[in-house]
Amino acid sequence: MKKSLTLITAILLSVVAIFSFSKKETVLADDDTPVVTLGTSLTESQKQGTLKTLTAPLNGSDYQTITVTGSDLVKYLNPSGDNFTTSSGVWSSAMIQKTNKGSGINVKILDYNGKNNITSITANQYKNAALTAGITDANIYVTSAIPIDGSGALAGVYAAYAKNGNALNQKQVNAAQDEMNTLSGITKENKNKDGYSDAQLNNAVAGAKSEMAKQGQNISDSQIRDIVNNQININHLGNTINNNQKNQIINLLIEIRDSGALKNGDFKGQAAKLSNQIENGAKNIFNKFNTPENHNFFQQIWDSIVNFFSGLFK
Repeated sequence: MKKSLTLITAILLSVVAIFSFSKKETVLADDDTPVVTLGTSLTESQKQGTLKTLTAPLNGSDYQTITVTGSDLVKYLNPSGDNFTTSSGVWSSAMIQKTNKGSGINVKILDYNGKNNITSITANQYKNAALTAGITDANIYVTSAIPIDGSGALAGVYAAYAKNGNALNQKQVNAAQDEMNTLSGITKENKNKDGYSDAQLNNAVAGAKSEMAKQGQNISDSQIRDIVNNQININHLGNTINNNQKNQIINLLIEIRDSGALKNGDFKGQAAKLSNQIENGAKNIFNKFNTPENHNFFQQIWDSIVNFFSGLFK
């Protein structure tokens, strides 16, 4: 896990380091030019293949290139509990592209030479983690020249924001890393189970974040538990998510609340946008659930819970 974490940690890590191969230092937030990150451990052939893969969506437009090293992993990921060293290898790579305000966070994992080498983390897990970390309105492309779990992919993005003087809250970054580990672990445990999909899980988490944001930073642990139970039911995961996994999700969302993420004015809108993206990307799954009857049933239950607590605190 540590090796693979190193691998993709570089991915977005370089994204922000943003001091390309030239002497001139650039700043992501002040320059809309997309930034491609390259792991320092890539061979020359792998670098060329990675550049070709990541820049294909640009259709010939300009981009900047930066390198991510073990020192970057130490700086941005070790505070989250990892144990990288300055000599840690970095293979994973990514591209980050700014988008218009309100467009949300979009992530696409690109095949390298026809193969998806990100073995554990899904695009939706990246999206949820980016939201938690405080990232907004961006297209993020991820790839790897060798098979890796992908758990460190956002490191470059963290670095990019910090490079412009807009350093992300380290507590939020820690929560984002924990989120990727938690959600990927739950998906792995439920792999091939009937009635379960990674899209349902991530939609439940995104929906929970949106509901939490509506109630604000002072939301209680018990309210978060109620929200999680409601989202698990809405996403038809009640027969697959066990109590241990449910508690992991609840504890994760409590950590996200305590990180200060809910104080961000964009958090609620970005969370709702993310939920819409997940549902649109998996219509074959969600169309079975989103009948008027199901919506009305669960909405009535949720409205009753909200009204109860609203009356209690008033």
